[in-house]
Amino acid sequence: MKTYSERTHEKMKEVLMDPSAPGPEVHYHMIRGGNAQSNITTNITVWEAGTVGGEYIKSYGHYHVGDLEETYTILQGEGIIILQSPIADESVESFQAIKVKAGDRIHIPKHTGHLAINIGKDWLVTSDDSPASLADHADYEPFKKMKGAAYYVVEKSGKPELVKNPLYKTVTHLSAPADLRA
Repeated sequence: MKTYSERTHEKMKEVLMDPSAPGPEVHYHMIRGGNAQSNITTNITVWEAGTVGGEYIKSYGHYHVGDLEETYTILQGEGIIILQSPIADESVESFQAIKVKAGDRIHIPKHTGHLAINIGKDWLVTSDDSPASLADHADYEPFKKMKGAAYYVVEKSGKPELVKNPLYKTVTHLSAPADLRA
């Protein structure tokens, strides 16, 4: 298992609202723990600050394979954690946007798609307890197929705002702070 990997702009084009927009060479960096020679079981992820075509820098998004749960701890910065129910027939039952800052902990329930977004001026840094040492623990295909989550988070007048991804037919339940809704 590689302990370091990065998500490049070229790869992120698959889930961006505007894949033609220029962006940083690397959107985020992942340092994976849990190797055979170590007792470390946490992972560290660092997101660059900024936007791509108005959309804040984010992670790709994935669902865990099996009944895995996860906890994110925000170490630095401010962001939004997206949680959404599994995609069925291009729809989701629930979509949740949670604002986070340093010191917050967010539980990711099993079978819940998730991603993190940096809405701050500096790096967003998290630790998590995802079992990255397990081969094929994450399924990225649902987010790739739908070109992202059910909503994008974009910068409008210097603040984050949700913009619906038009590829999703319906989102039955939306939970987000009022200041994120258009």
